[in-house]
Amino acid sequence: MANLSDKRIMILATDGFEQSELMVPKQRLEQAGAKVDIVSLKIGEIWGWKNNDWGDPVAVDRTIDAVTVDEYDALVIPGGQINPDILRADEDAVAFVREFFDSKKPLAAICHAPWVLVEAGIAKGRQMTSYHSMATDVKNAGAKWVDKKVVVDEGLITSRNPGDLEDFSAKIIEEVQEGRHESRRVA
Repeated sequence: MANLSDKRIMILATDGFEQSELMVPKQRLEQAGAKVDIVSLKIGEIWGWKNNDWGDPVAVDRTIDAVTVDEYDALVIPGGQINPDILRADEDAVAFVREFFDSKKPLAAICHAPWVLVEAGIAKGRQMTSYHSMATDVKNAGAKWVDKKVVVDEGLITSRNPGDLEDFSAKIIEEVQEGRHESRRVA
């Protein structure tokens, strides 16, 4: 059984996150003992997207301008179409993701969230997956796109869709627990 009781994980999201892609990793990480913070662009609540309509709100713990990379052991970015599109247009969010990647700590993105990785300039030379409609975007950013449930490239964890959430969550826990991120090269 994983024990992440000494670990703190950030989930970076804003309005329009895919409900399950935030909630399932959050629940699995908390079940493993991790402290999970929801970090967003604004304080208050952010709204999920569920079954082609707005889902449930989630309370924001902190804002992106009030956190540092050193405070967290891993970063998770849920997908949906709206959430990563807003995040990739926010300079602070993109800069934070780039800095987090450079720290060599586990960084996980699912569904459309690799858009943020592309915008941060960290896809080039990586093996990644994403929602199938984004394959061309990921390839054009210089990554090798593969159609697998979970792809890990030296601590960069990507998955395709909500159907992959259990494997995605388990891989995040494994990478955080085992510290495999230490070997990641900086591009």
